[in-house]
Amino acid sequence: MNNTFHWMQDGSAAAAWNMAVDDLLLQKVAAIGHPVLRFYSWNEPAATLGYFQHFADVASWTSLRPLIRRPTGGGLVQHDRDWTYSLIFPPSHPWYQLRAVASYQALHDWIRRSFEILGTATQLSDCCQKDVVGQCFVGAEKFDLLMDGKKIAGAAQRRTRDGLLIQGSIQNIIQRVDQSQWQQAMRQVTPLADQEVNWRPLAWNPSWADATKNLVNTKYGRPEYNEKR
Repeated sequence: MNNTFHWMQDGSAAAAWNMAVDDLLLQKVAAIGHPVLRFYSWNEPAATLGYFQHFADVASWTSLRPLIRRPTGGGLVQHDRDWTYSLIFPPSHPWYQLRAVASYQALHDWIRRSFEILGTATQLSDCCQKDVVGQCFVGAEKFDLLMDGKKIAGAAQRRTRDGLLIQGSIQNIIQRVDQSQWQQAMRQVTPLADQEVNWRPLAWNPSWADATKNLVNTKYGRPEYNEKR
């Protein structure tokens, strides 16, 4: 199998734009033909809520604004000091066939091994420590990534006919690991322990900019969408 992965190094952008790009990549990944690993950041303090969450509930849990609805599920994530990334798989890739729990475990084991080669020890949570429902980084669930017993990485997924989108956040580690070194380490270790990968930069198609703007204007930038539940 041609085990090629694309990677994409985005700069900082507004919250609505960040969500729109991930949505667009999910729509395009089958045509791209290979998985995409995207690193990105935020030009403003912001928060995201899971697709199925109730806006009024989540709005009372954080003062960060804007508060944008993600295309994936999961709980509230605050994006004032975190590292964010997304993974998008076409339906033809074996990862797409993984059950959600197996996908979550494989993802965080990949991140665990990337920290390991940087000399930082982390562990997969073997059980649940979830006392507060709906807030991603309060407590931990099975296969979350822990450091010194505290959750540092969580992710949410969405599977459609177009592909599989995983959106992840890493928190509470900024003083211990350099972000750029971690991003390089993610491409040094293999996504699955027994599979070598050929990494290629993803060329941004100029036509995608207009499509992304349309998603901002019709979905992620509209209060009617973000507050629809």
